[in-house]
Amino acid sequence: MSSSATQLPKTMRAVTYTAAHPSLSANLSLNPSQPLPPVQPSQLLVKVFSAALNPADYKVVESMPAFVRRLVYGATATPGMDFCGRVVSLGSKATGKGFKEGDVVFGRLGGPQQYGTLAEYVPVGFGQVAKLPEGVDVDQAACLGVVGETTYQSIQPFVKAGDKVFINGGSGGTGTTSIQIAKALGCHVVTSCSTGKIDLVKSLGADEVVDYTKSDVVEELRKKGQVFKLVLDNVGTPWNLYKAADDFLLPDGKFVQVGAVASLETLKSILSRALLPAALGGGSRSYTMMLPKHQPDDLTVMAVWVREGKLKPVIEEPRYELENAAKAFEKLKEGKSRGKIVVHVAKE
Repeated sequence: MSSSATQLPKTMRAVTYTAAHPSLSANLSLNPSQPLPPVQPSQLLVKVFSAALNPADYKVVESMPAFVRRLVYGATATPGMDFCGRVVSLGSKATGKGFKEGDVVFGRLGGPQQYGTLAEYVPVGFGQVAKLPEGVDVDQAACLGVVGETTYQSIQPFVKAGDKVFINGGSGGTGTTSIQIAKALGCHVVTSCSTGKIDLVKSLGADEVVDYTKSDVVEELRKKGQVFKLVLDNVGTPWNLYKAADDFLLPDGKFVQVGAVASLETLKSILSRALLPAALGGGSRSYTMMLPKHQPDDLTVMAVWVREGKLKPVIEEPRYELENAAKAFEKLKEGKSRGKIVVHVAKE
């Protein structure tokens, strides 16, 4: 690590776990004296102000056998991928990469790690972050990592201004961000949600809304004809959405799968979407399962949109303090939040 004028503590407050069954949240505890994590030469050490939760934070570790989890993440680990915080030191190979001590940065880790973002200090690769533009709130910036890069890369390459986009599931963290990104790119947005979320998605810019509790989503889309340039599926249901897309997605349109509820039926549906040719009953439109890449420039674009008022990350209230991280995960797992769940970690 590079020499630093900043005197770092030897320990920190961190949320940790040593087991993930029956649930991650049931095994979380706050360690007030966790040793600071090691920093690799290509990493920055960031003091975390805010972290935002994602379903993958618990789904990945809960799905692993205990021995595999320990091999991958160690005996004790900290959850969290999204963050915003201040650079406090740089590894030897991270110098000269555009960052310096004191910079406020935001971004995401590459997946669940042993050293996650629900800790006062986290090591991150210099290619995983962007500098925070002035005038952008740290809580909002913390919400742009996983969801922001995923949705931006699911929409921006496939549309131009004036195109019609259908967003399946518009009210969650991914959906609310998707609507705003599509609108910022000049698209006409149709989305689906339940009755109680209609006002929310309209307030974010949705031009048309399909209430899935009152209408058949597929049939409502079929009535419109082949008009959509992009279908972004944040849900994975209805199961026949991709096959039916032949009737409402333009021949050169794109079907992008982002999220899906966890079930055997969903897995079967996704596999058939990806592998079953049209001749055997599958859909004929181009299909992609989105796996986002680290693109700091994408983060910067979105942060500027936040500053300009074109993108406002929807944050679930109340926001949580680090000692209440388990409750934050319980709220996330309910699947009923209207936006991103934010945890305040260290003081600025």
